[in-house]
Amino acid sequence: MRLINRYIFQELLVPFLLGLGVFTFILLIARILKLVELVVNRGVPAVEILKLFSYILPAFLEVTVPMALLLSILVGFGRLSSDSEVVAMKACGLSLYQMARPVLIFTMIIYVISLVLAVWVRPWGNALLRTGLYEMAKSRASVGLRERVFNTDFPNLVIYVDEVLPPGNSFRGVLISDTRDPGQPTTAIARIGMLVNDERASTLTLRLLDGQIEQSKPGNKSFNQTDFAIYDINLDWASALADLKPQEKDAKEMSLVELRQAIASKTRRGETSFEEQVELQRKFSIPFACLVFAAVGVPLGLQSTRAARSRGFSVSLALLLAYYVLLTLGERTGDRGVLPPLVALWLPNAVFAAVGAYLFAAAARERRLLPLDRFEHALSVLRARIASRFSTTG
Repeated sequence: MRLINRYIFQELLVPFLLGLGVFTFILLIARILKLVELVVNRGVPAVEILKLFSYILPAFLEVTVPMALLLSILVGFGRLSSDSEVVAMKACGLSLYQMARPVLIFTMIIYVISLVLAVWVRPWGNALLRTGLYEMAKSRASVGLRERVFNTDFPNLVIYVDEVLPPGNSFRGVLISDTRDPGQPTTAIARIGMLVNDERASTLTLRLLDGQIEQSKPGNKSFNQTDFAIYDINLDWASALADLKPQEKDAKEMSLVELRQAIASKTRRGETSFEEQVELQRKFSIPFACLVFAAVGVPLGLQSTRAARSRGFSVSLALLLAYYVLLTLGERTGDRGVLPPLVALWLPNAVFAAVGAYLFAAAARERRLLPLDRFEHALSVLRARIASRFSTTG
């Protein structure tokens, strides 16, 4: 029995690691491209980018770990079923519950990992991410300026640059609309712009080279235009960094103790604490999804099929989509107080637990699942149509 447990455990481990890598990469790809752009165009050191990446990663792993678990169970048991190894195990006297024992051990290990990520690691990463962005913005003020975009980070200033020149503190083709003085709005156009940052004095200057200034007064037909070789514009650095500056912690950055204290404090003041309550329930509901995914995945994986891997991937995507749609709806309704946060965040787990119990009972009686057969038939029809369309266009 110990040998069979180890064999099933290994069947789950490989697809879990592959699924974890694929799901995490897919969700992270947009962030990765932005981080690479900071290195290439803005001259941010790779070490700082790796730090930011380590702060972002826990928030995605919290979601992708349960996803990879469901995929591993569907693919692993699907492979065992398609190769008739499940039939051989049953012929040796093993019941469904005995075959599910290594899955339970594997699931509990993943559950503990997911719980640690949700309760401790993700709040730590979120808090350090905001601090890291603030420190980066202080030392490299040009990080926030994007090319061919009207940047409005500084109060009453709109800055447009055609091109950001490496390492990121010089620009080509600069246009600035300055309305800090309502009585005399100014527009400056320059061929070259450079950011001069004095961190000690907490001053930031945008130095323009080879351009012209256009000034006008509202209600007055007078218009002034002046050419310049060098023109300095002082930027309000403190206001631009106000949103990034670490102040009061967000609910997603709080630990369990801090969340409970925030809820108690708001309750004493007569304020609503829906956001904190939703975050508190989320820390436990998402890791618990590992258990309900296992309950759903084992009976579905035992259904014999020829293409075990493709069906496992398709079924897992459909189940994950349904679960996270319910979870998103629960978070939205919980934040607004439409449903109690406890009900809103645990409703997806309750639905999937009920489905898992039904599927497990059906698999124990060795009954075929008609909805799954229909799903496979729909997938085969869809694949055939896509293949025929590609063949006709090719």
